[in-house]
Amino acid sequence: MVNYLIRRIFQMAIVLFFSAAASYALLNLAPGGPLTFLTSVQRRLNQEDIARVRAYFELDLYLPFRFSRWLAGQPQGPIIVGGQTYLADFVVGCRRPIEVQVRSSSGKIETRTAGCQAGQNVTLKDLVGRRSSKGVIFGDFGNSWQITRDRPVSIVVLSRLPRTLELMVISISISILIGIPLGVYSAIRQYSSFDYVVTSLSFFGSSMPTFFFALLMILVFAITFKSFGWVYLPPGNAESIKDYVIPFIGAVEAGTLLDKFLHLIMPVTVLTLFNVAGWSRYIRGSMLEVLRQDYVRTARAKGLIERVVIAKHALRNALIPFITLVVFSIPAAFGGAIITETVFNWPGMGRLYFDALGRTDYPVAMALLLITAVLTVIATLLADVLYTVVDPRIRLS
Repeated sequence: MVNYLIRRIFQMAIVLFFSAAASYALLNLAPGGPLTFLTSVQRRLNQEDIARVRAYFELDLYLPFRFSRWLAGQPQGPIIVGGQTYLADFVVGCRRPIEVQVRSSSGKIETRTAGCQAGQNVTLKDLVGRRSSKGVIFGDFGNSWQITRDRPVSIVVLSRLPRTLELMVISISISILIGIPLGVYSAIRQYSSFDYVVTSLSFFGSSMPTFFFALLMILVFAITFKSFGWVYLPPGNAESIKDYVIPFIGAVEAGTLLDKFLHLIMPVTVLTLFNVAGWSRYIRGSMLEVLRQDYVRTARAKGLIERVVIAKHALRNALIPFITLVVFSIPAAFGGAIITETVFNWPGMGRLYFDALGRTDYPVAMALLLITAVLTVIATLLADVLYTVVDPRIRLS
């Protein structure tokens, strides 16, 4: 077991490095970013502004050196060599300096050098004082570009995490409590009326996108019910900003437990329906395969009660492939449901990722991608370990 864990941890480190490098390169090659406005609008001192923005956001470094700074905080900078200011320890990582025209105190236009290899006449303070990151492996994800400008990304992520965990933990727990019994009972009563109904609903729930259910629930339970004067549900957000009145319930104060519960109902229902539809089918197929095994027939031949045969012999082995689905809900619980949170305007991680991509806040997007990748490889390792717990015949070596 120890040798296996050491080998897996080494493999996980390699996978995370290449996934981080690929994600970082793709986001940096994507259109948009801090220079979008400056390069699209022609102004008199446009070159100077571009040089300042490039220096502040470390865009004057080549991509491998930017990635190294983002990942490990190296090379550090700035340094001064021979009276000349360099914004990186290794000059080879710098792009060609930019010559910009600035107006001096006497009113004359002078040409100065700015960018990676700034001359003596352009100090670090003139270039806005770029901040060097300690590196994400030390917990420093840099600063946000747009969503909360110049605030640490870690603070932005942690501020959204409780809402996502609240939504995902509740929906996943309810899905497990409903999906497993439905799948088991459908397998036991194969081809019965109950099995046909559950199978049809599962196919329908799996085939329809989550935004369809979300918009349908808003249309019915928020808009239509309210217009008829019935009990309605809030259409979005995690809580209200002012008090409101619901028929047959009465006045609801903003921020109270009742208010938060009413806002949770629709997004939790959407995610639960989607998960139950897939998980019940998965459990049903796994149970049907197990029920045909010889050891199940032997258990029945011994005269064991059917409930004991199902729970102790069949279900335990049927849950082995289901463990994979459950453990991969861990990164899903962190990442949130992007579509559902966006439709319901839920202030969680999914909505944060959507906003980060839409507003080209790539440090936030990269932090979410990297953390999700870390949780995914950890979930994979956890699944392998849980296999040995459920089935003693499995050994890790």
